[in-house]
Amino acid sequence: MELDLKLVSKEINEMLWRNHKTLSTAESCTAGRIGSVITAVPGSSNYYKGGIICYADEIKEELLKVDHNIIEEQTAVCEEVVRQMVLGANELFHTDYAVAISGFAGPGGPDGGRSGVIVGTIWIAVGNKDNIITTIIEEDNGRDKNLASATNIAMHMLRDYLKENCEETEVIE
Repeated sequence: MELDLKLVSKEINEMLWRNHKTLSTAESCTAGRIGSVITAVPGSSNYYKGGIICYADEIKEELLKVDHNIIEEQTAVCEEVVRQMVLGANELFHTDYAVAISGFAGPGGPDGGRSGVIVGTIWIAVGNKDNIITTIIEEDNGRDKNLASATNIAMHMLRDYLKENCEETEVIE
């Protein structure tokens, strides 16, 4: 893991641990990479409850409660799906915050491109039931680089989100 990701993960660790908040992940295309980066930092067991690799749409629907109609109408690679994945992960793991990701990393796909989703399109969401932020990546640099870039962006998004939204716990002396 590159140094930047270690430093970002350490910042996330400190914010969540200090504020007694919890985190979960719901990963499709990254297949556990985000969870792996989070747990690379000692002490992550204090706040990281777990993650789900929801590669198949039926897992997104059954375990994370993503609306089947949204997947049918917009595909699994859309903003609404990752928003619902955040909500589903927070509910499933009983966590304060979640990171969700769904994308088309490439090089090809099961539908031969008929869905209209371009290779390199990856949606990321971070948040809780009250506030979810999203971003989209639309750049194809090959599967490995697409996944590495998505993991990096997701970790930075989480860190920045927590800086703005993770309340400081009042210290009583």
